[in-house]
Amino acid sequence: MAQPQDYGYGEDEDMLRGEVRKFLRNKCDERTVMKLVAHNPDLGREPECLWDRELWGEMVNLGLTTMAIPEAQGGLGMSAVAVATVIEEAGRAALPSPLIACVNAAYVLRACNGETANAALTDMAAGKTASLAVTNKKGSWSSADTDVSATESAGATKLNGTAWFVQDARKVDFYIVKAASSAGIALYRVPVDAPGLTITPDSIVDLTRDQAHITFSDVGVDAENILADAGQGETVMAAAEPAILTMIAADMCGAAEWQMQTTAEHARTREQFDRPIGFFQAVKHPIVDMMINIDAARSLVYNAACAIDHEPEEAAEAAHMAKAEASDMAQFCSRQSVQLHGGMGFTWECPVQLYFKRQMHNQMLHGDGSYHRAKLANILIGPISPKAA
Repeated sequence: MAQPQDYGYGEDEDMLRGEVRKFLRNKCDERTVMKLVAHNPDLGREPECLWDRELWGEMVNLGLTTMAIPEAQGGLGMSAVAVATVIEEAGRAALPSPLIACVNAAYVLRACNGETANAALTDMAAGKTASLAVTNKKGSWSSADTDVSATESAGATKLNGTAWFVQDARKVDFYIVKAASSAGIALYRVPVDAPGLTITPDSIVDLTRDQAHITFSDVGVDAENILADAGQGETVMAAAEPAILTMIAADMCGAAEWQMQTTAEHARTREQFDRPIGFFQAVKHPIVDMMINIDAARSLVYNAACAIDHEPEEAAEAAHMAKAEASDMAQFCSRQSVQLHGGMGFTWECPVQLYFKRQMHNQMLHGDGSYHRAKLANILIGPISPKAA
């Protein structure tokens, strides 16, 4: 099926964007976020989990947390293009919440396509939250690599090992855990309070998120919580990967839009030599370059989202392109936003630092630009043999 005009982005999506932007501007502007998460500049502070639960409750009531959940399971069943629109606005607001974690978990559960997974989606539509515990210590997450093992014991499955880089780990109700057994990779639903499960918070640069590694010590999982049987987990993760990468890239586009608009406003109002600094080419040209980079990344994000909706066979290729471009764009725009804000740009009191740190986290999350260009090359031309290299 060919892609529709404008990636399927129309009046409904534009209206949705406007309403979400207005909602977040009223409830979660940059000063509100600064007050919430940036009150303690001590580098030796313990890893924190700071978010507005009341705001999250309002988002649940509005249905924003169910947009990636099919209607059959009680969700809104939005297209990937519409979901990316909301995620982009969340990035623009630097929203501290488990929204992206829940959306990506929903895409994995949809790919599982079984009764247990559908029940989990129904629970999420009712307000439960979830995150992915699928990454090993080396950062690999979409392949068969995992540091968690699954063994059968007395008719039940026991999980042992550690899942790393779990996003918003202390904001959710259950995890989707990837584990390896002799029969292959499987996926399991594990509640955060399961006996034998230990959450160890990580110190990360991003103030708007929390991250942790999850250790499993003989954590029991019954048959009713097997989301994907052994041997099927890798296929499920591969099917969900394009959506996961696309949503992270959408968040980066939204954050970069804030960086550009805020930097442009600063250039219009800050004066040097009796002129606004935006008068000088050394300032105005980098801002234009920011806009060009953002537009390029945003086009690839919506191309990837549209492929998920209409050309799933092209989705993986498009998603790698989107994440690669967005990662490079995020780095460029972050550097420019700090540089062009001058001496205040790198200070703790300036909200620019929130977005810089969120972008740096997103840039590396599930692979940076170089990583995804290599993945894209494998799709387009195949792995390069050592002899050919």
